[in-house]
Amino acid sequence: MGKEYIKGANPYMPLWEHVPDGEPRVFEYNGEKRVYVYGSHDTLKTEYCGCDQVVWSAPVDDLTDWTCHGVCYEAADKSVLFAPDVVQKGDTFYMYAAEAKGSRIMVATSKNPAGPFRNPVKTELGFDPGILVDDDGRVYAFWGFCKHYCAELNDDMATIKAGTLHEDTIRHCRAPWSPDDDGFGVEDSFFEASSPRKVHGKYVFIYSKRYTEPLPELGVHEDCNGFLSYKYSDSPLQGYKPGGDISFNGGEILRGADGTGTMTYRWGNNHGSIIEVNGQWYVFYHRQTGTDEFSRQAMLEPVEVAEDKQGHLFIGKITRGADGEPLSSGPVEMTSQGAHTDGLDARKIISAGYACHLFGGEKGGANGGAGGAYIKPVYEKSDSVSAPVTDISSGLTVGFRYLQFGSASPRTVSAWISAGADICVHVRADDYRGTVIASAQMRKGDTELHAPLSEPLTGKHAVYFEFLSESGGSIAEFDSFTFD
Repeated sequence: MGKEYIKGANPYMPLWEHVPDGEPRVFEYNGEKRVYVYGSHDTLKTEYCGCDQVVWSAPVDDLTDWTCHGVCYEAADKSVLFAPDVVQKGDTFYMYAAEAKGSRIMVATSKNPAGPFRNPVKTELGFDPGILVDDDGRVYAFWGFCKHYCAELNDDMATIKAGTLHEDTIRHCRAPWSPDDDGFGVEDSFFEASSPRKVHGKYVFIYSKRYTEPLPELGVHEDCNGFLSYKYSDSPLQGYKPGGDISFNGGEILRGADGTGTMTYRWGNNHGSIIEVNGQWYVFYHRQTGTDEFSRQAMLEPVEVAEDKQGHLFIGKITRGADGEPLSSGPVEMTSQGAHTDGLDARKIISAGYACHLFGGEKGGANGGAGGAYIKPVYEKSDSVSAPVTDISSGLTVGFRYLQFGSASPRTVSAWISAGADICVHVRADDYRGTVIASAQMRKGDTELHAPLSEPLTGKHAVYFEFLSESGGSIAEFDSFTFD
């Protein structure tokens, strides 16, 4: 029908790509500044990650336009590669590749940020290495799983400078994999995903925090490591002060009148970092698709960064006082739009795979409860491939935050839905229980829905598809939609 598919939304890579653990970096190469993302590569499908690393990049003035540069590193023994990091020192780029499922950290080099990275040398570092090249050229490394380590590196970029190794700079979480030692600390609760950065002259340590206490305002009532959190210091290897949470991959958080929250998307492990691009800060993180954690996808959101008069550093969604002074910060919302900050063009074809809200359904809760709806992973390398929401049961809502309708309201909505039963589909605006702007009946076996809008819609709005049926079990698979 001649329409374009949305690209560069959230996830920002194509829907067929599965790159979690993304460490973003701005590098200039051949006179062009681009954002490069280095992460694991979920290609094994039945376990974490894969046996190669790929590089994606986008121009700094358009974070919706991503290019794949292909494979940049493989282990000599073809072992599984966990989360890497890449830094630049001088004219050389250093990739810290986590071979053998993170048990062997190698450093390889290239003169091109896209690689290939060659001549690997074994380092003295451990799981999930994160590297900081400071303004004075000194290099610091951070690593660990359920126990944190950091140190300064020698000029070889591989070995630890004598006398600089620190242990439990960030206190670790209590988990089945944590050591039984005095390094435990519920305030820090370090889990994994070390990522050191420099922000406003301060050393910022970003990591995956594992909460073991309830967070009712976010709907967390179980041990949860879906967060990216931070601490900060005036010194690179010690003295880190409390920061907060930047990202949580539990989807849109529904707020109750009592202040409690409800997740709408199945959370899972998280890994990423923050970066400033053309004066705007972003957090790069990942979410889960499928029914496990083996088909994760790269996500990003704009974040705020501010410092108060006492030097406290705030990162995330910032609450300010009447005088504009930052008072607190919390996780930014998980959206469908990502770098499309004005909203996704509602008149393009939008895959259901961009949903940031799967809620309700037969069993209730995020993704319709255990065994409920999910975004089906796809691997066909096509610009028009769509990742459908499948195993939809009656009462499920599938939400997108946000769409842009422009100054003139569309007249109709079209959706590609495979009806496994007789169903009714309501399209709602602004809230999952909001105004119904379109509605249609579908018979079992139907594959397309076309309905007029009963209410005009202009500007930027969240949009929700509600699925209802007299039948139990799986009633539909939702592929994509558009407005006309």
